[in-house]
Amino acid sequence: MNIDLIPDTLATEATLLACAFVLSAVVGLERELGQKSAGARTHILVGLGSALFTLVSAYGFSHLLGEDVILDPSRIAAQIVSGIGFIGAGVIFVRQNIVSGLTTAGSIWVTAAVGMACGAGMPLIAALTVIFYLLAVTIVTRLAKKIPKRGRTHRYEVRYQDGRGILRDVLTAASGLGYEVALNRTRRKESEDEGAVVDAQLSFSRSQYLSPDQLHRRLSELEGVLEVRAVEADND
Repeated sequence: MNIDLIPDTLATEATLLACAFVLSAVVGLERELGQKSAGARTHILVGLGSALFTLVSAYGFSHLLGEDVILDPSRIAAQIVSGIGFIGAGVIFVRQNIVSGLTTAGSIWVTAAVGMACGAGMPLIAALTVIFYLLAVTIVTRLAKKIPKRGRTHRYEVRYQDGRGILRDVLTAASGLGYEVALNRTRRKESEDEGAVVDAQLSFSRSQYLSPDQLHRRLSELEGVLEVRAVEADND
């Protein structure tokens, strides 16, 4: 069996692999800036691996071709599609019925597709995919947050003085506005200026849309409540 260590397609293969590296790094850096669990390194490795698998499928077995051997480059690509889901599932977490990591899992899926496209000799369409990805996680995300949603859940960090039954007052006030409340976590600490205070993160959900400003204002007016701060829901 003759193996050509420097094939005629080496320049093409190296260029496509470099495209996969650059485009995967763009997606990974966007996740890195958001301080997500899967950052630049993970996305680069996923993109490079997918590109290399595709290149091997397309070019790696050319020396075995003959009258009785038929090459099917799509076989390895199909295995990448089914296998990449294991990595994506590893970055999805559920805490207190709140799901996080969905966008990062989707970005890993897209990065695998970008790497496959580069490996298959389609770097331009791969670059266009990355551009659409950046639009989706920036402009589209901002527009979606402005759309009123029925049953939307709001999360607030409420700081209040300990030992005065303030949490009961918070729950009563929210219930009066028609909200269902879930306590996610609490943290007690001592403060020289404020004494014993509690930071509680709560989720407020309502079957019908109501401006969150009304809830924020009502909680802030309660005696003993020191601060009410909105917490962005993180499904990234």
